[in-house]
Amino acid sequence: MNRTRIANALVFDGTGSAPRPGDIAIEGNRIVATGALEPQAGEHVIDAAGRFAMPGMVEGHAHLSFENVTATEDLIKPSPEAQVFTAARGAKALIEAGFTSAYGASEAKLRLAVAVRDEVNAGRLPGPRIRAGGLEISVTGSIGDEAREHDPRIGPSSIVDGAEAMRRMVRLHCREGVDNIKLDVSGDPFYPGTPGHTTPMTFEEVRVAVETAHAYGRRINAHTRSIEGSKHCLRAGVDALFHCEYADEELFDMMEEAKDRMFIVPTVGLFHQIMAGEAAAHGLSAEVGGYMNIPELLENSCRTHTELRKRGIRHLIGGDYGFGWSPQGTQARDIEFFIDYYGYSPEEALVCATANGGLAMMGDGSLGTLAPGKLADLILVDGNPLEDPRVLAGPANIALVIKDGAVCKDALPSADDTLAGTGAARKPAPAGI
Repeated sequence: MNRTRIANALVFDGTGSAPRPGDIAIEGNRIVATGALEPQAGEHVIDAAGRFAMPGMVEGHAHLSFENVTATEDLIKPSPEAQVFTAARGAKALIEAGFTSAYGASEAKLRLAVAVRDEVNAGRLPGPRIRAGGLEISVTGSIGDEAREHDPRIGPSSIVDGAEAMRRMVRLHCREGVDNIKLDVSGDPFYPGTPGHTTPMTFEEVRVAVETAHAYGRRINAHTRSIEGSKHCLRAGVDALFHCEYADEELFDMMEEAKDRMFIVPTVGLFHQIMAGEAAAHGLSAEVGGYMNIPELLENSCRTHTELRKRGIRHLIGGDYGFGWSPQGTQARDIEFFIDYYGYSPEEALVCATANGGLAMMGDGSLGTLAPGKLADLILVDGNPLEDPRVLAGPANIALVIKDGAVCKDALPSADDTLAGTGAARKPAPAGI
């Protein structure tokens, strides 16, 4: 019998309901039963010993190849050969931290996430389910355009101008195996010439990108902070919007009307880390953040995403991790930030990290909750995230990770590993890449 039963767990099913003691039975890559289950002959039993069981988390804005990034040079100078290892380490860090899926944003080079996705799918690398992002697609003079007339260097984005150039670039991304195409529709505080409230990309460029990507069955995501940029995205049919700090009543209404077909991923973690001084050692102090207008962006983020929460918009966690001050694997810090800044309850914030992410990944409801018939992606946690969400903010308290029915991390104590008289356990060393 190919059946595994996780026994004696405190089960949070990902729907927002209160957790309940119970078991979870898995056959193949599917959950077949939950609740108070009777033992069956031949099944493999994993004793959760009261640990918190929940769906695997989803990183909703994945940059797998961002590793301790502090400047553009960290993205454009390394060779492709070196950066593929960086992306592989990013995938490994996510799975060990309880993220069984990664919804791709963009990468330092076009095919990095594609290559790692294929190796993970083949079982040759540890990592989550991956919807691979490619390069950001931007326009001349906007975010990602590092060139100057006297210095025509290539930055971390594909630069296009006009609808036909956009169509060709999206087709190129699709040809090269990218799942998620990302547009830089608005400006950004890291680019003073085009700050966050500006909208350099035209509606026609956005519309053609969406039309082309959807013709290939791919997703379109957008970096959009400005009001007009977000309206461009909604009118064109963009699938996921990243950031979205500035908003007016018309935009709120448009988002509510589109809430069943799109997702929104805020960036509250990045703003918090800058203003709390966590990035100061890397030259990005709270004072510098003030010059970059981060306090105003944070204020608008709180206002906008609190209103979107009230309107039932589906938020995802994971906005812009992989910087020197926000290493891969710490994305679950967003759960606490969603509670503190946007007014989510702990249960609702966990839904953002699980069920909402599963819908973004698969679109059919097969992922992100623990119920019979669903894909078997789940984790066991030492500690209760509903009481202290910080237990998820890294790999230390993730005792077991199962993805697609297979154990990807097992840090549970065993009879051989338990130190006599202490109850402590020796955790296995992570598998190498």
